[in-house]
This record gives sequence, structure tokens and C-alpha cells, in this order.
Amino acid sequence: MTQRDILVIGGTGTTGRRVTRRLKELGHSVRIGSRSADPRFDWESAATWDAALDGVDAVYLVPFDGARLTRPFVARAEERGVRRVVLLSGRGVDVPGYMDLSQPAAQTHVDGEAAIRATRSLEWTVLRPGWFAQNFSEGFFRDAVRSGELRLPGADGAASFVDAEDIAAVAVAALTEDGHAGRTYELSGPRALNLAEVAGEISAASGRPVRYVPLAPVDFVAEMTAQGWSREDAEGYVEILSPVRRGLDAHLSTGVQEALGRQPRDFAEFAADAVGGGAWG
Repeated sequence: MTQRDILVIGGTGTTGRRVTRRLKELGHSVRIGSRSADPRFDWESAATWDAALDGVDAVYLVPFDGARLTRPFVARAEERGVRRVVLLSGRGVDVPGYMDLSQPAAQTHVDGEAAIRATRSLEWTVLRPGWFAQNFSEGFFRDAVRSGELRLPGADGAASFVDAEDIAAVAVAALTEDGHAGRTYELSGPRALNLAEVAGEISAASGRPVRYVPLAPVDFVAEMTAQGWSREDAEGYVEILSPVRRGLDAHLSTGVQEALGRQPRDFAEFAADAVGGGAWG
């Protein structure tokens, strides 16, 4: 395997730190792209991009949500001689009606994918994961799990939650191996679970009673604003969960199998690991 100098943007985040760990285990030179890194990388300061890209031949790119910065960054990376980019996108980018395309976060992914596909010399790979299983252990559902109630506007919709370890494994394969250029990998877990089933899996793994309380969107917004959220943020949260509520996230994808030649990790495996790591202790 050719040893590479790789920039991991978002290297301290859910997928980025897992990508970083795996790359280092394989002996690659890894540079973290973050405001606290040296050299410093700041999405909102293009003056920091060149130093972060200096000497790098591959990039794992976690975009800056809500802004169209992927396009100028990718252009600069290509100018600086980067050969390979793996872009973390999102499920539903090409599905009509999946996302509200007026929302800045949706525009980030749509424009980012268009930008990377339009490059001339880059070997690019796009990852489109579904909902992260880790949202329940280290993301925005963790506090709800610890409270014992998932009070969410998800109705009885299901999602094929994907383990971030699988996302990272696919990213590392695309960054370090041949055969992934020009591919778009749709990533999911091996089965779909509704939120009541998610609560049951977490309860079984942790011994902690957790239940799902389905809320109407208007009731969810009322609860969140009563807790101090802005109405805009609460309604944005409802919009994020809309594909689950409408049954658009239950399908299974085969990207893990295509990229790695194995089945994706099951939600039960994720929950057991999360308990072992003290996620809900």
C-alpha cells in the first residue's frame, strides 16, 4: 500500500476522528483540518486553506453545513495538486422531495456533489450515509436517551441507521486503495428500525429503560421552544426528521458491501460498543 499524506477535514468529529484513527493505524501521515490544529484550518477563512493543503495528496472532506464552501475549497485543492478527495455527503441528495432544497444544509450537499463531479483531475468518491447510529450515543439524541425518553416527531417511520465505524472504513478504503474513483457509495446499516425499536435495542444493551414518545411536529416545536430553543431551530429539527417520519429512510443501501466486501455492522453491535464505551453511563 502506498503511504499517503492525508488531510482529514473535521478530523475531531464523529466520522473524522474514526477516519484519522484508521489511517494512522495503517501508517499514513494524517493532518487534522480544524481551527485548533497546526496548521490551522478554518472553513470560513480561505487564507488558512493553503497551509492545510501543503504537501497533501488526499483529502477526507466533511463539508461546512449551511454554506457553499465545498466548491471553492475543492477548486483550490485541485490547484494545489491534491489527487484524491472523499466527500461526505448525505442520503437523499438525488431523491426528489427528500430534502427541502431551500434549506442551506441541503444546498451544501447538492452544490458540493456537483462541484466535486465537475473537477478535471481529481479522483473523487462520494459517501452518502443515512442516519448515524452514533447520533444516539454522542450526537443530538444522547441526552434524550439518558433521560429515558426519545420525544421526537418521527411518527412510526424507520431508518436504516449506519454505524460511523462503517462510514470511516469506507472512507479509508477510498482514500488509500484503488478502484473507488468516480463511485458514489450509499451507506446504511443491515436493517431498518423505527424509533421504538431503537429504544428497545438501547434498553436491551444498556439495561437502561428507554422509550420512544412520538410527538406531532407542532407539539415538538412547542416543547423545544418552552425549553429555550428558538422556533427556527425547533422547526429545523422537525425538517431534519421529516424523511424518517415520511418513510423515506427505511430502505437499505449496499455501499458498505460494494466498498468493503462485507456486511455493515448491526445497530445491536453499535449499542453494545456504546455501552462498553460509557456512552450512557
